[in-house]
Amino acid sequence: MVVLVFVMVCGVYICANCLKQISTRTYLNIKVVDQPCQDLGIEQWEVPYVHYPQPETFSREECGCNPVWYFAILSMQRSGSGWFETLLNSHINVSSNGEIFSVISRRANISSLVKTMDKVYNLDWFTSASKNECLAAVGFKWMLNQGLMEHHADIVKYFKKKGVSAIFLFRRNLLRRMISILANSYDKDAKLLNGTHKSHVHSSTEAHILAKYKPKMNATLLIPELTKAEEASAKALQYFKNIRHIVLYYEDVINNRTKLQEVQEFLRLPVRELTSRQVKIHSGLLSEQIENWDDVQQALKGTSYQSFLQSDRKL
Repeated sequence: MVVLVFVMVCGVYICANCLKQISTRTYLNIKVVDQPCQDLGIEQWEVPYVHYPQPETFSREECGCNPVWYFAILSMQRSGSGWFETLLNSHINVSSNGEIFSVISRRANISSLVKTMDKVYNLDWFTSASKNECLAAVGFKWMLNQGLMEHHADIVKYFKKKGVSAIFLFRRNLLRRMISILANSYDKDAKLLNGTHKSHVHSSTEAHILAKYKPKMNATLLIPELTKAEEASAKALQYFKNIRHIVLYYEDVINNRTKLQEVQEFLRLPVRELTSRQVKIHSGLLSEQIENWDDVQQALKGTSYQSFLQSDRKL
């Protein structure tokens, strides 16, 4: 009896220790799975902006511990955003997916906006910008008139919750922007390039053909239109001022290439030389690009927009 009791006590003791070890090991394993990427040198302020997406359409296990930053380029049509995005996409670790909200159904309401953004930021959105390499930054281009301003309050909440950084890209000379808008609108019908409309070109020959068209501006509506564009950019900056952001101007990026380094540092990217195949269309003097140049000069003379005329030089 004594031997039997001793055997039973030993058996209970051994089983209890085994269960305890199994339980501890299971707990440790779960902890490792839940938090696989801890020792990456991420600074405390960066934590809300660092993400580890888990796409539903493919496995990125090899990039599992590669932190991804979310961004959105906020701009207006004909402000150089297309050219700027090609520069970003020349970086091997960046995927900027274009003007995704140009499709009306994707911006019908805040639910469709959020659904689309979730898909992009989860890396389940495939465009020509999609990369096979481990991404360090993923985003898209968003024009102010594509639901951004109408739903700004909800979008700000989304950006804060998801840790999305905003890149504002505007144009200082709004008169040059208007020339580009009118010329692009004209070419949609005229199709000057052998019956094909192109908003952006990749050769100097194509750029020269499109630049031959000189729009005639409505001098009466000129100042109201410039004011409207100016107010739109000011409102956007006000609405998103509490979001982590950087403000860029097209002219500055062209004239000072260190601005591209600032953008890469803003997105926590390894700095590389960025390139684009796009060729600027309207690069001549302002006086050579507007049919009724004298009327435009007269309309802006003595106004806050007179400085646009003083940049009558090649850019």
